Amino acid sequence: MSQKPLNFLCITTYFKGEPFLESCKKEGHNVYLLTKKKLENEDWPWKSIDDVFYIDDWNQENVIKGIAYKFRTIKFDHFVALDDFDVEKVALLREHFRMPGMGRTTAHYFRDKLAMRIKAQEEGVNVPKFTALFSNDAINKYADTIPAPWLLKPRMEASATGIKKIHSKDELWQIVNDLGDERDNYLVEKFAPGDVYHVDGLNFDAKVVFSRVSKYLDTPFEVAHGGGIFRSASCEIGSEVEKGLQKMNVDVMKAFGMQSGASHTEFIVSKATGELFFLETSSRVGGANLAEMVEFSSGVNLWGEWAKIEIAKLNKQTYKLPKIHSKYAGIVVSLSRFEYPDTSSFTDKEIVWRMHKPWHIGLIVVSDSSERILELLDKYMHRISNEFHASIPAPDKSL
Repeated sequence: MSQKPLNFLCITTYFKGEPFLESCKKEGHNVYLLTKKKLENEDWPWKSIDDVFYIDDWNQENVIKGIAYKFRTIKFDHFVALDDFDVEKVALLREHFRMPGMGRTTAHYFRDKLAMRIKAQEEGVNVPKFTALFSNDAINKYADTIPAPWLLKPRMEASATGIKKIHSKDELWQIVNDLGDERDNYLVEKFAPGDVYHVDGLNFDAKVVFSRVSKYLDTPFEVAHGGGIFRSASCEIGSEVEKGLQKMNVDVMKAFGMQSGASHTEFIVSKATGELFFLETSSRVGGANLAEMVEFSSGVNLWGEWAKIEIAKLNKQTYKLPKIHSKYAGIVVSLSRFEYPDTSSFTDKEIVWRMHKPWHIGLIVVSDSSERILELLDKYMHRISNEFHASIPAPDKSL
């Protein structure tokens, strides 16, 4: 713990990051929260928050003026973006107030899917064949040389939001024309059938100090667009896939200039060849309660350790990971047709966490056996599908 408490301004336009706030306060520092007014009744850890500032909608200039006014009496030491959608906004705030941490250029690599792919390709990281939609000639050349199907992706959305699968050149041009003046905010890439993995990690002093590899049992695209049930499970520890993806994650973090913080990075392993491809990354803790799954498998609370990393960095101290254990964990989450689903009939001893969120059902299981985790997740998927599952159309930001 430092002798003088630091002042953290934690910024999020979504309800998340509670363990980060708690960890900062537990380490003896002051925590200020900037969030949306509509989130004031969420279950924030109020005992860990010294003051909260509300906004209705994000207006960069207004936010700057508001922070500048508070800065007169509170000397903020660090700005932290707790959600993916706030990364670039907070990077701009850091540059305006000359605060330490990720600036706009580096932040862009962790938000803009086109910037990610171009930078990764320049640095020798394998990516699916892609093209921007700036040039008609480039689009035609791509469609004539890279076989369909392709995926249309918004450059700045998160997860699978706004992604469309395209099967022909004519269909591609129809979509591009429908996008009109918004086409520069999209890209197209080769659809590569394969298993999608995610690497959840921590970085300190430009080094990956922790990473845990997991596999989506149903891809985020399939879940979002097929109304499926979300599942992820720990990768086989010590496997070639785990080793390959951990190395590739190190390459991505180095290429993008990650210094310190948390990261959530997705990769695909080709079904046809086993080739590894980088898909996308973000400079934050993974959503969909993956942080809880990682903690149960490893003992590492990504939110809490991220806070400790930020504190160590500001105080020019070293950072030490907690003791790590290697268990297998898996998560299943679904929308529920019941507001408060009763999960008491799920009685397996491996269950360590149950979701308490209206209109949702979710479980995390832990075991020393990867096979047992997969067996349970498969069983739960069928039970949830038959007894609880509900679905809504995926949000469409494309057209």
